[in-house]
Amino acid sequence: MTANITSIRKDFPILNSKLPNGQPLVYLDSGASAQHPKSVINKISEIYEHYYSNVHRGVHQLGDRVTSEMEASRARIQSFIGASAPEEIIFTSGTTMSINLIAQTWGRHFLKGGDEIILNEMEHHANFVPWQAIAKERGAVLKFIQLTPDGRLDQEHYQCLLSPKTKLVAVTGMSNVLGTVNPIKEMAHRAHEVGALIFVDGAQSVPHMPVNVVESEIDFLAFSGHKLFGPSGIGVLYGRKALLENIPPFLFGGNMISEVHREESHWAKLPARFEAGTPAITEAIALGTAIDYVTELGFDAIQQQEYILSQHALQRLQEVPGLQIYGPQDLEHRGAIFSFNIDGAHPEDLATLLDRKGIAVRHGHHCTMPLHQHLNIAASVRASLAFYNTTDEIDALIDAIEFARKRLRLA
Repeated sequence: MTANITSIRKDFPILNSKLPNGQPLVYLDSGASAQHPKSVINKISEIYEHYYSNVHRGVHQLGDRVTSEMEASRARIQSFIGASAPEEIIFTSGTTMSINLIAQTWGRHFLKGGDEIILNEMEHHANFVPWQAIAKERGAVLKFIQLTPDGRLDQEHYQCLLSPKTKLVAVTGMSNVLGTVNPIKEMAHRAHEVGALIFVDGAQSVPHMPVNVVESEIDFLAFSGHKLFGPSGIGVLYGRKALLENIPPFLFGGNMISEVHREESHWAKLPARFEAGTPAITEAIALGTAIDYVTELGFDAIQQQEYILSQHALQRLQEVPGLQIYGPQDLEHRGAIFSFNIDGAHPEDLATLLDRKGIAVRHGHHCTMPLHQHLNIAASVRASLAFYNTTDEIDALIDAIEFARKRLRLA
């Protein structure tokens, strides 16, 4: 991977561009949305130029082609995450929609007063607020796993929280702020020992590390196309078939029914039951192309490159006076996400000054207000990396931070 980074970067046209102010782009915001390889961009153009049509309708050649390609994409996703059957793959608009779908269907159908849901404070709002809302509606109780001082989930406390009352554990595969990689397989096994299910927010983890839902005993998994080097507006919900078959639909309309009568309707089989209306057709197909690209690179190579980047970033950031990095300092337990603050610098001011040097980072609470409250900060700056980044770009970030420190009169 390291030797081929130049050719890999050529696959991503935007990475070789300059910003309106003339600065070369240093894109360190892949945790918000990753960039797209040419194969994905070309696939989107191909569909619209040559065979766009609606899916699962009609018998004309365009409809057959686009339906076949969309279902082939579903099969790629099945293989990519190790699911047992293609009907366990539900296309949604993204991670947020996937989580809400289960909260509003499984949660409303199966939760009752006194049941317990286990969360934690590092969760993105998308894997926090839906469970909070359904718990209030159903009279369920939320319990929270404590965080260790270095930003990991306290597994001993987690074990203490589990009980026969536990119905669901909702946890991120990788924190979008701390970079913490959580031990999903072990947590899932413990949840199942008390009869609970586990829902994994894979928005940050799925693009950067191999996931096998069967081996890891995952009941539900959600992830988004736009973080996986694919289009926005498309996401995936994986659910074990035995679970999905016993959950009522969330949205009602075309394609999700088998029969409609004046008095009642009957639902279609999986996955159509949860895919009402016209889906994001082009995006669903192009997500399969993005997965092909990641699969061809291979996670061994991806993780090797991201480890090199993380090692360099951690070392260089720790050299900056007054800079505090949040999350594990041991790379064994974190991915390539680095959130930080600098004494005396407001995160928005810092991000704005970095942008002047072409450095694209994110600032704010990153949709994790409970975590920021836990850390006793209002906001932070986040640099999130991907395999297409380079150590030179990390050095450019450090140079831009020094520029910002001087402008803010901190140096």
